[in-house]
Amino acid sequence: MAAIQIKDVPDEVRDTLAAEAKRSGKSLQAYLLGLLEKEARFARNREIVAQTPLPGAKLTVEEIVAVVREARGDGGDKPESEVA
Repeated sequence: MAAIQIKDVPDEVRDTLAAEAKRSGKSLQAYLLGLLEKEARFARNREIVAQTPLPGAKLTVEEIVAVVREARGDGGDKPESEVA
């Protein structure tokens, strides 16, 4: 197994993570390992989704946003920066 070391973690970040670990009933080590494992799973899932062709799914992001806005009754008046 590999060992990972993170340097220069701000005290506030460390304290927040330690508090979350305690709240979860875990050591900081176990809590952080769980976060890393979860992120690794998400990365693999994103990779699988990106490689999975969807039949008929040839819409651009802009087309999808326009359809969603129309369905919501937004009318497309909002600037792109305000889209959630």
